[in-house]
Formats: sequence, C-alpha cells, structure tokens
Amino acid sequence: MAPFNKLKNMLVLALDWILYGAGVADSCQVTVTQPRLQEADYSVNRVLLTCAFSASGCSSSSPQVLWFRFLRNTHQDLCTPECRDQKYRVHSAGTNTSLEIKDLTVDDNGVYICGIAFLDSNSSGSKQTGDGTVLMKTEEQHNDEKLIFIFMIAISSLLFVYSSTVLCFVVYKVGSKCHTFKYPLQKKINSRRKLFQAIAQELQKQRFAEHCQLPDDLEADSVYQNR
Repeated sequence: MAPFNKLKNMLVLALDWILYGAGVADSCQVTVTQPRLQEADYSVNRVLLTCAFSASGCSSSSPQVLWFRFLRNTHQDLCTPECRDQKYRVHSAGTNTSLEIKDLTVDDNGVYICGIAFLDSNSSGSKQTGDGTVLMKTEEQHNDEKLIFIFMIAISSLLFVYSSTVLCFVVYKVGSKCHTFKYPLQKKINSRRKLFQAIAQELQKQRFAEHCQLPDDLEADSVYQNR
C-alpha cells in the first residue's frame, strides 16, 4: 500500500500543478468514492468505471473531473481533463461521473483513479482522488484447451469400457474352463469305480464258489454291494 499512497500524493501534486493559480483560500472539502473492483467477462468489449463525490464548503460550480491509471510505481494521465485517446470518454451527471473504456482487452487491466477538483478554490481539500478501482477482464479459454479437455474425457471413458469388457471376458473364460475340467474328471472317476467294483465282485464270486459251492448263476449284485 505504501507505493499506492505515495502515488495518491503525487496525483494531488499533479492536480495542484494542473489547476495552479485557481481561486483563493477557502474551506472547500471534497470526498471521492470509487468501487474497489470492476470485473469484466472476456466477451465484454466496453466497460464503465464509476466515481461519486461529495463537496462541502465548495462553490456551486461544476468541478473538474480527471482520470488516471496506476501502473506499478507510476501513473498514466488518461483524461486530465481532456481524454488523450479515443478509447476513453468521461461521462458526468451531478455528483457522479464515469470513465468509459472501449475496445476492452486484458491489457487494460489495472487500477483506475478518479480525481475531483474545484477550479475556484485553492484549498488543499478541494482537490482529491479516490482509492482507485481495480479493473479485471478475464481471458477467453482457448478452443484448443477445450478440445483437449473433451478428448481426455472421451479417452478415459473408452479405457473404462475396455477394461470392464476384458474383465468380464476373463471371468467368463475362467468359469467355462472350470466346468470343462469338472465333467471329464467326474466321468473318469465313475468309470474307474465301476471297473474296480466289477473286479471285486468277480473275485468275491470265485472265492465263495470254491468254499461254498455256490451256484454259477449267482448274481453279482447279491454278493457285493457298491462299496
């Protein structure tokens, strides 16, 4: 804030120089009020910076309106009182004034300071400046950045769908192989079991035939049950 306060003092001195020799000593006191911030969308090409003032003990004559722009440690005289560029124009109505800026770009961003001075007074309070309005215009988002953003979303969506499809395919294949291995193995086990049962029944039949002289037509199922 120190450089800014120093700038305000410089502007007051500049006003004294611009309006040197005007009027006699009196009690004229001016107060200047400005909004702290003025934002503009990238699509806006024109803006109005407002400034209001009040005067106490001053004459009824219209005051001189001046506009400056703060740039780091120095300032630019935009309208003092005549505007030096067709880009700027001052509008005044009673105790309200405004600075119109046309063909607005981001290069116009800065602190704009309004100054009010009564020409018929040389009182130190008759020439005052406001605290300044910070003008901020946003930059347009480039189409390339938008396309890259959309492209990244599309790629992410495709990768998600691909990953989900591969996962489902793998799960399906693993399940199918499990069923494929299960059924042949079960058939082999049943075939071996039947073969073993048939051999056991035949041996049991021969053993009983030798010792007990059982009839030859003895059913295998009556001698040996499934074990």
